[in-house]
Amino acid sequence: MAIKTRAYSVDGKREMTIDEFKRWLKKFDDDKDGRISRDELANAIRVSNGGWFTRRKSKRIIRSVDVNGSGFIDDNEIKNLAEFAEKHLNVRILHW
Repeated sequence: MAIKTRAYSVDGKREMTIDEFKRWLKKFDDDKDGRISRDELANAIRVSNGGWFTRRKSKRIIRSVDVNGSGFIDDNEIKNLAEFAEKHLNVRILHW
């Protein structure tokens, strides 16, 4: 199943540094365990104008970027999530 490309915004921006992306993502870490769960990611997608089926989207995204298979996105996998966001969500991450 292909992911439709759509313009998402993160804190009202479609372009940010990797540090801004991490700070934004940490706001959705409801249980403060340092990892992003599928539900937390679904909430982030919903807030970012992700529209319908956010739980399904978040499950697919986690499956794509979760290298260790834990079912969560941890600090070591945030870069993978940023790359996914650039490729599929039209969010540009500035690497400087």
